[in-house]
Amino acid sequence: MLSGKTTLIAHIGWPTESFKAPLIYNPWFDQRGIDAAVIPLGVKPEEYRAFLPLLFRMSNIRGALVTMPHKVTTMELVDEATPTARIAGAANAILLRPDGTLLGDQFDGAGFVRGVARKGHRIEGSRALVSGSGGVGSAIAASLAAAGVAELALFDLNAASCEALAARLREHYPRLVVTTGSIDPAGFDLVVNATPLGMKDGDPLPFDVDRIAPATFVGEVVMKSTWTPLLQAARAKGCPVQVGTDMLFEMIPAYLEFFGFGSATPEELRAVARLG
Repeated sequence: MLSGKTTLIAHIGWPTESFKAPLIYNPWFDQRGIDAAVIPLGVKPEEYRAFLPLLFRMSNIRGALVTMPHKVTTMELVDEATPTARIAGAANAILLRPDGTLLGDQFDGAGFVRGVARKGHRIEGSRALVSGSGGVGSAIAASLAAAGVAELALFDLNAASCEALAARLREHYPRLVVTTGSIDPAGFDLVVNATPLGMKDGDPLPFDVDRIAPATFVGEVVMKSTWTPLLQAARAKGCPVQVGTDMLFEMIPAYLEFFGFGSATPEELRAVARLG
């Protein structure tokens, strides 16, 4: 039962039917005996700027999970943002610090990178290609840079967006080799589809799979189906792969650490989640 002492994490988004986080976090809190809860809050975009400062005047609020369409706006409302959030240009987590200031961070990329590392793939010193420079692609690129990739190739049909992301990466990681403009996956240790391709029947593959080597790790962000056409084709070649939902369950331990609740394994979270 919630009380005035229950530590709250707000899950802010719009529309409200997109909320799934409470169905994962709250069963885990219950199992661990932690007096905390994630509460869903639907906030219209035009009201978000006025709403957020009021939320953090609550006596038992510790932070917020932020979903679309508020991630970019959040960057204007926090006192400080991590390099990963600044590179991504968006924040999906806010921490209320003891001094009353708000710290924004971005964990979409952390979830992806943690998943790859847990599967035994070496990231440090590797060559990676990320297709898609939107919110998720930018976050993954930022987290790959933080994890120590030696070279990062970026591609997006929106060339201006791609170049802007490359510039932010070079600013924060001047030793990182960043290239843009090519979608050819040949020669890369890791290739990532961070585009919506694969969500609809008949979508073209985001990469020419014939150009992907069997040893290349292939990652996906699409969650509508577990085995997208890209992953099916990559798996048929013998490539190690990561499905889109792995990113979600790997992300949550990073959030728990950020908010000071310790950590959990993806397996523990999956075991108690009430997603149906």
